[in-house]
Amino acid sequence: MSRLRERGRSGKRRSALWTGTLLILAIGVALLVYLWPDRGPLAVAPSPSPTPTPTPTPVPRVAQEFKMTGLDKGWIRYSDGVNGAGVKGVVLESTQDGGATWTPTSDTALAAEPTPAPDALEPFWLPPADKAIASLTFEGKEQKVRQAQFLTARIGWALTEERAKLDRPLLVTADGGTTWSATVTPDVTKAVQDELAHRAAIRREAALYSSPDAAKTALGKGWQLFPETTYPGDAVLVRYDGPGTVAWEGVTYKLQPYESGYFTYLPMPMSVKPGPYYIGDKTLTVKAKKFDTQYLVVTEQMEAMKQDTARIAADQKKIDLARSKSAPEFLFTSEFMKPIEGRLTTPYGYTRYVNNKYDSSHLAVDLAAPTGTPIHATNDGVVVLAEMLYLTGNAIYLDHGMGLFSQYAHMSELKVKVGDRVKKGDVIGLVGTTGFSTGPHLHFTFWMHNVQANPDLFFNSMPFRWALK
Repeated sequence: MSRLRERGRSGKRRSALWTGTLLILAIGVALLVYLWPDRGPLAVAPSPSPTPTPTPTPVPRVAQEFKMTGLDKGWIRYSDGVNGAGVKGVVLESTQDGGATWTPTSDTALAAEPTPAPDALEPFWLPPADKAIASLTFEGKEQKVRQAQFLTARIGWALTEERAKLDRPLLVTADGGTTWSATVTPDVTKAVQDELAHRAAIRREAALYSSPDAAKTALGKGWQLFPETTYPGDAVLVRYDGPGTVAWEGVTYKLQPYESGYFTYLPMPMSVKPGPYYIGDKTLTVKAKKFDTQYLVVTEQMEAMKQDTARIAADQKKIDLARSKSAPEFLFTSEFMKPIEGRLTTPYGYTRYVNNKYDSSHLAVDLAAPTGTPIHATNDGVVVLAEMLYLTGNAIYLDHGMGLFSQYAHMSELKVKVGDRVKKGDVIGLVGTTGFSTGPHLHFTFWMHNVQANPDLFFNSMPFRWALK
């Protein structure tokens, strides 16, 4: 009995032990679950994110000044603004394409650009001095001008107070300031291109004169005469700034455009009276000149050639047709040369008697040389006639433009044909004695608007270099 009671007590002790063990395990599991991260009130909270540092607002740059150093080049200088991060902003921008685009640059880069040489022709495209402006109208609103610069009378740039803080602060005009644009429009581009072409034309024309000073005089405003003093049988070149006409000796001549001016030749016929004449606002002075007399003796057969008026008239029609059209520009850019270095047998202007009878004034120069001597083009031109004619034999006429032609006669052989373009010095024929001729020589002269002109004016010179006074 006592053993039974002992076993009972022992079983109760074991049961209690298991119960306590299970209770301890349950409490441990509960504590473990309770204390697991992000579970319950004892979970460890994550560290808070740091407060971001606010980005400082950059100090706005302000356009301070600009300068266009040419039609396609320039720069803008901004205030040396520093942003909140301590980094300097761009302080210079430059353009190489007329303001279409602007790129960051530096004073060092600008200083490295070569300084252009002084331009003697600059006065011919500088704008009027009164182009300074205090305000302008843009998009219907008046704006105060901080700085303005006009490159020509039409093309100008401006920086206004209202636009100084903008990325593209400059305004541009192509009509002298009547309208302004914030971008380089097609009209602005065309105006710049036209101006560049105009300047190129001025440079090309200036190169034709004898010196920079002569070019400055010639390119000045108004009328110019080359030369201002002349003689019967000579010629004058007229220049003006715009289109127009000149009335002279009963004929009206149209001024033709060439490079930066408008031109025409005025021939001085042998019949022109000495005295002053007014061409535009210039005075042309014609002085008297005496010419010597020449006496020729020819065979009766040669003298009879002058009697075949029908054949002479037929040839004259060919000549008139050849000289009826001339290139509307000067075809030469250098001085004229003598076609041959022959012996001068008859100067220009001699009064000629043939077999003691008055024949005519000899409005050419005769240069004697052996048969076959090469004859050279006096200057660049186009062959408008090259054939055998009755009185002048093998003859050539070259068109030098603007109504000026050179004539070569009595050649033994022709080396060119109608339509050929020749350069100064090209061989165009050979000396001969064909037609009405007493020996091998070259009969040479110029025709200006179908009036003969003294070749001596041209040799080693050209109309642009006839003296200005």
